[in-house]
Amino acid sequence: MTFFIFLFACCAAGSTGMLFKPGEWYKSLKKPGFTPPNWAFPVAWSIIYLLLAWAGYRLTMLPGSETLLALWAAQIALNTLWTPVFFGSHRILAGMIILTLLWLVVAAMVVMALQLEALTGLILLPYLAWLSIAAALNFSILCNNRR
Repeated sequence: MTFFIFLFACCAAGSTGMLFKPGEWYKSLKKPGFTPPNWAFPVAWSIIYLLLAWAGYRLTMLPGSETLLALWAAQIALNTLWTPVFFGSHRILAGMIILTLLWLVVAAMVVMALQLEALTGLILLPYLAWLSIAAALNFSILCNNRR
């Protein structure tokens, strides 16, 4: 049951992608050559959200994971916030700020989780890797689309 609570939170975060679609505005932006193809985003996020729910579930079973669970809550809130800010409001700089905070929270989670229990930390690594790509993409869009 606990796993499904974490999965529900991830689905709620992911649902913002259906509410605030990239659309014509995003298509019109100058993007870097390393931009993943459009099909890669839902595939990557689906895998990441499953891993994230699994990591959250595992954390509930680990003594001393209270701070990590608080970070989990913080990252899902930031994750949920980015899409409406970036795609909904077209606020590229605000999106970059949110994404930077999100990256820092997830990086702290990875480090702390690796120290507490290696497998849970490893489960979070693909999320950090994808956020690194997203941050580079957001930063490039910010630099190349000053209007």
